[in-house]
Amino acid sequence: MECRVLSIQSHVVRGYVGNKSASFPLQVLGFEVDSINSVQFSNHTVCLFLFLLYSALIYISLLYFALLYSVILSYPGYSHWKGQVLTADELHVLYEGIKLNNVHHYDYVLTGYTRDTSFLEMVVDIVQELKRANPNLVYVCDPVLGDHGSMYVPQNLYPVYKNKVVPVADIITPNQFEAELLTGKNISTEKDAVEVMDLLHAMGPDTVVITSSDLPPRLGDNFLVSLGSQRHVRPDGSRTTQRVRIEVPKVDAVFVGTGDLFAAMLLAWTHHYPNDLKTACEKTFSVMHHVIQRTISYAHELAGPGRRPSPPQLELRMVQSKADIEDPAIVTEATVIS
Repeated sequence: MECRVLSIQSHVVRGYVGNKSASFPLQVLGFEVDSINSVQFSNHTVCLFLFLLYSALIYISLLYFALLYSVILSYPGYSHWKGQVLTADELHVLYEGIKLNNVHHYDYVLTGYTRDTSFLEMVVDIVQELKRANPNLVYVCDPVLGDHGSMYVPQNLYPVYKNKVVPVADIITPNQFEAELLTGKNISTEKDAVEVMDLLHAMGPDTVVITSSDLPPRLGDNFLVSLGSQRHVRPDGSRTTQRVRIEVPKVDAVFVGTGDLFAAMLLAWTHHYPNDLKTACEKTFSVMHHVIQRTISYAHELAGPGRRPSPPQLELRMVQSKADIEDPAIVTEATVIS
């Protein structure tokens, strides 16, 4: 049976970010993907992003200041970018065209980064209308707000995400900072993380994956801790929750588009394993591992010995990872936690 996704994300001509990161992997796994490009740029704008994040962190930590400044100096980024931004009204026009042709029947909606409140509110309106047409529709949202204690979207997006987006979402993929911001609770321990995920469940989503955290890894400092939680309704109407912990290896490189790929893969693998978050996360994180390792190996080969790879060299090796996307060897195991 056909499974169709409406993906409302950014688009780049060169490289992989937003819809470019999500569409091919989903199609490889058998999903039909209809894409609306929230922006259309020549290439990603990571250099600008790093500068904005660097500027924000100046007021938080001199250590972050020094570390990020050194990253910016050693990571030149693309020198230029050109393109257009889709407005909320233009999004509405595109959606109306789909409706007029009576082809607005979707199983999933997938969204990522945006900087405009009216655009985000229009997305919510579309999701709500699509859910009225198909009550089983699943909305997968990466609530991109910031990281490491700092927002890198306008402050006025926060209440829209908290009060309008998260309540209609079914699956969300915040990092620790975003999860804390949305719930108003800090995460210092695994127990805190479980409580935060429960608070996010109470806001609406049945599946929550905190993609990265500052929790101490059990496998050593070269690993990063992620956590997930999924609510299920038993046949008798009672609820049960599965929670997992995943530790993934850190990589010394700056990638763009990995968050978009992660959300797309979580959509795909929770579709194939709807009641088994452990397996869905293992598949998702293993795909990420294979794509990133192939990308960084290729980038270092191009850059040459002792040289830091450039942004074009670090564009995700998506097509070359087709077999790993379809059937990933499990290299990251999840642990069920209470």
